[in-house]
Amino acid sequence: MKTKFFSILVLIILASFSNIFAQGFTPPSDGKAVVYFTRLNSIGAAVSFEYFQNDKYIGIFKGKNYMRYECEPGEQLLWASTENKEFVSAELEAGKTYIVVVKAVMGAMKARVKLQPITENDKEDFDDAKKLILSEAPVEMSESDIEKKNEKLKDFITDKLERYENDWKGTDIDHKLSADMAISEEAMK
Repeated sequence: MKTKFFSILVLIILASFSNIFAQGFTPPSDGKAVVYFTRLNSIGAAVSFEYFQNDKYIGIFKGKNYMRYECEPGEQLLWASTENKEFVSAELEAGKTYIVVVKAVMGAMKARVKLQPITENDKEDFDDAKKLILSEAPVEMSESDIEKKNEKLKDFITDKLERYENDWKGTDIDHKLSADMAISEEAMK
């Protein structure tokens, strides 16, 4: 009887710790870079923000959550869409990890998105992002769902990229993420 009770107790403890050890931090694959889009609070939690890299839809999530996106290094345009659009002109280095904090701000009809690239020196945001990444698995979409969304949104994407080039590039909605803003693996432990 004691052995059976002990076995059940061990299983319950292991199950409760599985979330603690379900670390979401994963370094990039060889020759790739990783960007973590982290939404650190529940403001506007019901509103989903859609994410893009250059002319490609890459995912969606809402509420306090995050998405891990692995991509080619080099110059990338990362952006998010909801009632408004926000952009990050990024210079990503192979083998490096970056964090972009996603903030919901008051909008006219629904929450607006604000993107803020951070470094380890942005202590409060970095600590909150690290805690979120280490405590949960990232939001993921299937490749087939991403392909369907890319097909559905191709005209939208083309239109927004033209507006970016003609109207938004270099404005206060175009943020910079330089290669030296990478987060060290040591800092993520």
